[in-house]
Amino acid sequence: MAFRYANIIIDISHENVDRIFQYRIPEHLLSEIRVGTQVCVPFGMGNRIRNGYVVEITEKADYDPSKIKEVAGLVKGSVTADARLIELAWWMKGRYGSTMNQALKTVLPVKRTVKARNRQVVGPLAADGARGSALCLNPDQQRIVDCFCQDYGQGDRTPYLIHGITGSGKTEVYMAMIEHVLGQGRQAIILIPEIALTYQTVMRFYAKFGRRICVMHSRLSAGERYDQFQRAKKGETDIMVGARSALFTPFPNLGLIVVDEEHEGAYKSEGAPRYHAREVAERLAQMNGASLVMGSATPSLEAYAKAKAGIYRLFTLKRRAGRGSSPALVEVVDLRKELAEGNKSIFSRRMQELVADRLEKKEQAMLFMNRRGYSSFVSCRSCGKAIRCPHCDVSLTLHNQRRLVCHYCGYAIPLPKTCPDCGSEYLAGFGAGTQKVEEMARQMFPRARILRMDLDTTSRKGGHEAILSAFAKGEADILIGTQMIVKGHDFPGVTLVGILAADVSLYAPDFRCVERTFQLLVQAAGRAGRGKKPGIAVIQTYLPEHYGIQTAAAQDYESFYRQEMGYRELMHYPPAFHMLGLQVSGKDEGLAGHMMDLVQASVARHFGKCVEIIGPVPAPVYKVNDIYRKILYMKQENYDILMRIQKYVQERWDETEDCKKLAIQYDFS
Repeated sequence: MAFRYANIIIDISHENVDRIFQYRIPEHLLSEIRVGTQVCVPFGMGNRIRNGYVVEITEKADYDPSKIKEVAGLVKGSVTADARLIELAWWMKGRYGSTMNQALKTVLPVKRTVKARNRQVVGPLAADGARGSALCLNPDQQRIVDCFCQDYGQGDRTPYLIHGITGSGKTEVYMAMIEHVLGQGRQAIILIPEIALTYQTVMRFYAKFGRRICVMHSRLSAGERYDQFQRAKKGETDIMVGARSALFTPFPNLGLIVVDEEHEGAYKSEGAPRYHAREVAERLAQMNGASLVMGSATPSLEAYAKAKAGIYRLFTLKRRAGRGSSPALVEVVDLRKELAEGNKSIFSRRMQELVADRLEKKEQAMLFMNRRGYSSFVSCRSCGKAIRCPHCDVSLTLHNQRRLVCHYCGYAIPLPKTCPDCGSEYLAGFGAGTQKVEEMARQMFPRARILRMDLDTTSRKGGHEAILSAFAKGEADILIGTQMIVKGHDFPGVTLVGILAADVSLYAPDFRCVERTFQLLVQAAGRAGRGKKPGIAVIQTYLPEHYGIQTAAAQDYESFYRQEMGYRELMHYPPAFHMLGLQVSGKDEGLAGHMMDLVQASVARHFGKCVEIIGPVPAPVYKVNDIYRKILYMKQENYDILMRIQKYVQERWDETEDCKKLAIQYDFS
């Protein structure tokens, strides 16, 4: 009788066992073991029982059959993984340079049952699961839905990119597509960047689809997450809405993946594997014969470049969906003139005038402080220019008020006394916090009812919803906040949006800083005038002539794309080129630096003629909890060459004894 063998990955978080081990399947388990099954196996010299996942079943023995151990049994109470998720994990391992266990723990977040007392269904707020009223689409929206339905019937699965201005009704298009897919007996996943910040969007899906919908996000307990995935596997739900992890919902017949606001940075994982949800969604859709639909008012350059190349099918929505609603007028205020004319306040005179006018008219205003998440930089308040690296074209980061450092190449200079461009003495680190803005706003507008929304005021559970709900009910006149107030919210009473510090993200030490600034400014301006009353957005900046500011004020994505892609092509940055970031970290600073130098020299020796190498340099935050981190960057047009480099580095790394004292992580872009 021919034996059958299971190729298994052992569930141990250690790179040394990140490979396949082969076991013989006993006859009594032949009918129960398949790809994705979690099994118990004897492992190591002492035959200690370990858990593992079956990634392949074969009749071919890789070595002497008499020496192959036998599967001990199935894991009791385990959740059997979907074979396609195992396959997806294997693809992610190779694509993003992680271990298989890291990939498995990403796609299989729930691996065993939990105690009954922890199980809790997170139910929707819609009654009885009844469908909402029929969608009313305008001709532009209907055209996209008609094309989708036609392509779906013909089996055409080319990804869609919907470039729709803020308020153009992309959500209604998604819902019509979902309705069509459900009618085909299939299921849908809807990704949104941050579930806590898009409460209104979730409620619109609930109102339409009722109890056919589940929500998945990081705040759920283990029991709640277990219930959500179980409902999906059992066919009790057809739609999963959630942040990045919702992508791995084990639907039996997935038919559609929607990635809303596809440009958002939240879709990129910070831990290994450092995957991008847009890329994984594309792969998952291919594996399931499903459709992928992405939408944004400010598409990422990566997605738009693919649309330009015909890899994605591009659709545009250029009008707001609501009757009587039109995009806000945008004004740009030059803070250099404000300073020259004696106004040192964070509020320009035009901003003060408009806020006072809204308060008089009983209308609402939002004041956006573009600050969170960016390192300090130094700029000149006379000419508006930041001090930049001459080698990398990114701003230098201020360290301890004394030195300016480039986190791409390591270039460093002492903090100058005067501006290198104009000679002015008005040099300073930029940016005030939201608390300071609130304090100044209360002094300037003492009768205004003011709410502040940032990490401090939303740290408690339900904090986001409480503030947003109060503002939506008209219980405040002004909402002050960071990025979280300008993402996806719809407040018809808001007729003014003030952007207080447009320059902060413009000079972040990141090659994507202009793109992110443009996206933030356009998204922020899109919060004004969403009702019947016209809206206005004011952008305060020290550099109004910058193309990122100008194109955002004009709401001109095409012009921005052309200029930014020119910069990326010149500097060999993504998406014109691909880039691999290799980070080494450890407690021994000297060892981390030494090993990174060896890696750089080895890569240069073996691949130097076909790859650009930058660094190694200290990470933007060099030391965290006594762990030192260094980064090496590599650029190449061909992604496959970077994958070969990653594999080569990892093989050499595994052979080196000193590397066991360090951690290595890869980041493809």
